[in-house]
Amino acid sequence: MLTLTERLGPIEADRATDTLTLPYELRIRGRLKATSDAGRDLGLFLDRGPVLRDGEGLRAESGEVVRIRAAAEPVVTARIAAGLPLARLAYHLGNRHVQLSLGEDEEGGYVRFPPDHVLEELAERLGARLEHHQARFDPEPGAYQQLGGHGHSHGHGHGHSHSHDHRHSHAHGHAHEH
Repeated sequence: MLTLTERLGPIEADRATDTLTLPYELRIRGRLKATSDAGRDLGLFLDRGPVLRDGEGLRAESGEVVRIRAAAEPVVTARIAAGLPLARLAYHLGNRHVQLSLGEDEEGGYVRFPPDHVLEELAERLGARLEHHQARFDPEPGAYQQLGGHGHSHGHGHGHSHSHDHRHSHAHGHAHEH
């Protein structure tokens, strides 16, 4: 089994000795046993958190490199006029806290998401035309994840606690979590 332990970020196809095609639900996992596109047994032992992106390279302990490919899977592509209608559609779908892929092709801009009747109804109410089909699903990274980096994510959190003593002889404590 080829053990993959290091994320390389986006790489050119010719740098890889093999490819691994996975649907989105498996590209979110850091630990995985899989079979490469050439039929080799692979074990992924990666840091948890960052999604494996289409075109990302993974290095094995032996130095070999495997390139990730996003599999075609069932998706809904919502199309609407560019500008404010498209922005409004992306805003309202994104406000539902679901993974969305944003893109543009010969037909114009689109928002893509996994099939979900509630989201589909919302998109249609906003005037979108829906297409149910098979396509790669590579959603936008979160706003706090590095775009185009090497898969590192940096969390931010801290707490504050304050005690205030006032002349009228009572104290209150405040705790804030960010």
